[in-house]
Order: sequence, then C-alpha cells, then structure tokens
Amino acid sequence: MKQHKPWFGGECLGFLDRRKQAKMQWVQDLSQSSIDHLNNVRREASRHFRNIKEEYLKAKIDELKTDIKVKNIRDFVWVHQ
Repeated sequence: MKQHKPWFGGECLGFLDRRKQAKMQWVQDLSQSSIDHLNNVRREASRHFRNIKEEYLKAKIDELKTDIKVKNIRDFVWVHQ
C-alpha cells in the first residue's frame, strides 16, 4: 500500500484496516449510524496520519539543522539526493 513512505508504520496499517472495515460495514448497511461511524474512523485515521507525518518531518528538519551546525555536509548532501 503506502509502505514506501518512511513515516508509515504498523500503527498506520491498523488505522487503514479499521477504515476499510468501517467502509465495508457501511456498504452492507447504509444506515446513518454506519455513515457516522465511517466518518469518525476516517477522521481519526487522517488525524493520526497527519500527526505521524508531522512528527517525522520535524525530526528530519532537526537532523538537517544538526548536520549543518556540525558542518557535516556529507550527510546533508546525501539526504537531498
């Protein structure tokens, strides 16, 4: 699936599975409660993905700042290729 993203881990797969199950439940039962459940699960998954990605990017930025401060240009250049 989206495993090529470095921030995408096992916990993210759990959120994807829950979202998929909620969608299958909605397809089988078109009631308002299943629609609400699907929307809640989608919102939780999106929030989780956004937070995990943000944490990953902040850590990467801090790593790059450290490489620049220490004048470790080799690691800095390898990251951008």
